[in-house]
Amino acid sequence: MAETTDVNAREVTFRGGGFQPGTRRGVGLAVFVVLILLAEWGTRSGFISALTLPRPSDVLLTFQELYQSGMLFKHLGPSLTRLAVGALIGASLGIGIGVLIGLFSLARAGLVPLVAAIFPIPKIALLPLFVIWFGIDEASKYALIAFGTFTPTVVATYAAVDNVDRVLIRMGQSFGLGWWSIVSKIVVPGAMPGILSGLRISLTIAIILLVAAEMLGAEYGIGAYILQAGSLYDLERLFAGVVILSLLGVAVSSVVAFVERRVLSWRV
Repeated sequence: MAETTDVNAREVTFRGGGFQPGTRRGVGLAVFVVLILLAEWGTRSGFISALTLPRPSDVLLTFQELYQSGMLFKHLGPSLTRLAVGALIGASLGIGIGVLIGLFSLARAGLVPLVAAIFPIPKIALLPLFVIWFGIDEASKYALIAFGTFTPTVVATYAAVDNVDRVLIRMGQSFGLGWWSIVSKIVVPGAMPGILSGLRISLTIAIILLVAAEMLGAEYGIGAYILQAGSLYDLERLFAGVVILSLLGVAVSSVVAFVERRVLSWRV
């Protein structure tokens, strides 16, 4: 009987690979290169109007001039400062309050309705109000970015705390762990994947609000640079600013991915 079983046994091919997507190095870069080459060909051949899309080579020259003149860092420096300060304030408050909502019933009862009320509000619509409250200088820009980062972060954080497996918490209690040990060793690590996913979305929103804030009353900044280029219908400068924003978004996403790899190294 055992021999028959061995003869009939066949190796079953694992078919769950689609649920474990692998990394294809270079594919994303290849897609960008193909799109840029198509845009270059289209603009040079006249298939794409120069009034609609500038040549990528001209945008590259504009970017080079911006770098050589020193204006790149003159615009990029204030933008990075505003983004860092505003996002840090908003994310810190969002994570802290989100954890409180997830852990304490009183905080949940009092704060969830408030968060639910302010979450759907388009944050850009609040820019004039922040200008009235804080003035047209840096404070209003920090406030807008912080507020826009806060709301998605707090929602993602308390949802992540709610999704922590309660079996693990009960196991910790059965082993005699105290409240603080359970929070620091079980709840926060278990919620960290959801918190970081929410932070990735929050930082993307922060970049959008950064541009909006800099288009109002800012002399320097990527948003101010794009606004100036648009008012002059300078497509090369306009697209150079868009490229800078795209690279900034990629850099922020890479930083979050690095933090995820370090913090979530325990996850398979």
